Amino acid sequence: MPQGRSARARQEASREVGRDGGDRRHCAATPTDVVGEARRAWEAEWEWRGTAADPENLSGGKPGLQANIFKMTTPNKTPPGADPKQLERTGTVREIGSQAVWSLSSCKPGFGVDQLRDDNLETYWQSDGSQPHLVNIQFRRKTTVKTLCIYADYKSDESYTPSKISVRVGNNFHNLQEIRQLELVEPSGWIHVPLTDNHKKPTRTFMIQIAVLANHQNGRDTHMRQIKIYTPVEESSIGKFPRCTTIDFMMYRSIR
Repeated sequence: MPQGRSARARQEASREVGRDGGDRRHCAATPTDVVGEARRAWEAEWEWRGTAADPENLSGGKPGLQANIFKMTTPNKTPPGADPKQLERTGTVREIGSQAVWSLSSCKPGFGVDQLRDDNLETYWQSDGSQPHLVNIQFRRKTTVKTLCIYADYKSDESYTPSKISVRVGNNFHNLQEIRQLELVEPSGWIHVPLTDNHKKPTRTFMIQIAVLANHQNGRDTHMRQIKIYTPVEESSIGKFPRCTTIDFMMYRSIR
């Protein structure tokens, strides 16, 4: 019987030694190493980060045609975002939904725009028509928008919960362009959608359209519980007030 290593031992060794002779057990996985379930999870992770899920794009290859559309997906349940009121408390953004004219593609009586904007997570908009279901938000002048926040609750709404949403911006209905596409998995909480470009610069637009393209369990109509839109606050308007000295105060009193 040959004195060399068994076939099984040689096979185990080949798994540990790469083509360059180095030990691969502690190396980070590359796109070519990722297969099966691990590859799908890897692709989903990069989609969530706003990168087209194509290993060729990450290795210097030619970007795909859809690379400019940011797809937000997760392999498991969509994690909830922070309460938008926390954003407001920072003083860096403010909510401007009240400055826009809102319209819907359809709604069940008593479940319309008022319910989308009443700051009550127990109420909701319910569509009453064919897909896609649309929320149209139109500003009277070109407006800078930074973040869109949507509240969805799969635990309460089940098949009415959106699973695929498209966010579009433009001057009017005729030139809308998609800037975000979200694929949601049983979301329960706030969903934060950045309305920024590749350089994190906020978008300036007359109109935002939110299109529900599909629901969970192939549901027909949809529920959305709240929508908020945020614009950045200019640094000059949130800067510190100059300190008032005792002399300043005495001069103010004397002038009065």
